[in-house]
Amino acid sequence: MLELQNLSFEVSDQGSEAKEIINNINLTLDDHTFTAITGPNGGGKSTLAKLIMGIERPTSGRIVWNGTDITEMSITERANLGISFAFQQPVRFKGIRVKDLIRLSAGADKKLSTASACDYLSKVGLCARDYINREVDASLSGGELKRIEIATIIARNTPLSVFDEPEAGIDLWSFNNLIKVFEELHETSTNSLIIISHQERILNIADEIVVIKDGSIVAQGTRDTIMPELLKGTAGCKFYQ
Repeated sequence: MLELQNLSFEVSDQGSEAKEIINNINLTLDDHTFTAITGPNGGGKSTLAKLIMGIERPTSGRIVWNGTDITEMSITERANLGISFAFQQPVRFKGIRVKDLIRLSAGADKKLSTASACDYLSKVGLCARDYINREVDASLSGGELKRIEIATIIARNTPLSVFDEPEAGIDLWSFNNLIKVFEELHETSTNSLIIISHQERILNIADEIVVIKDGSIVAQGTRDTIMPELLKGTAGCKFYQ
């Protein structure tokens, strides 16, 4: 279970007043739940995801994971507790091959075979033969890099995976594959998913939808409750296709 308790985050440039990005958010996400977080651009969605992973630290409030206060824990410590994160713009690793990155993500104890690494690439719509030995460097497009990163998250198979706009830079065919991947992940494991997205097809397969605007939760509930309001533009924001 993930609990965000009175969570706030503000930033300030030198000589200017502090700007509040996240405003006193309280949110509890149960185990084995697929939660989609949506809302207008600039509303604080990606910042909230980074706070959960420890990339940013809250100004106030607590983050509790399975009864443990992780507010002051590092990214590595949170990863060791079973939290994974997929960036909106993935980082590049010059000198590391795709298959080695997937193996590292899966963990040394799993001793992932090349065939298994290829299976993960295929799930995200990449031809394994063309990518398995490539370096994770500037030769890859943003969309290719995003799919490889998602493959590494799937390989990790952690209790909680956070995806920040996984559709960004993805072509339609690959996006259709990703929808199937997320559905399969949710249906075949007890892990939890948090996906930051504007995409109707992603929201339509979530258990719960949280709408964030101006750093605050303005709507929260089941897919069947929130989707009609989003489509009408009455759940705190207009819906983005």
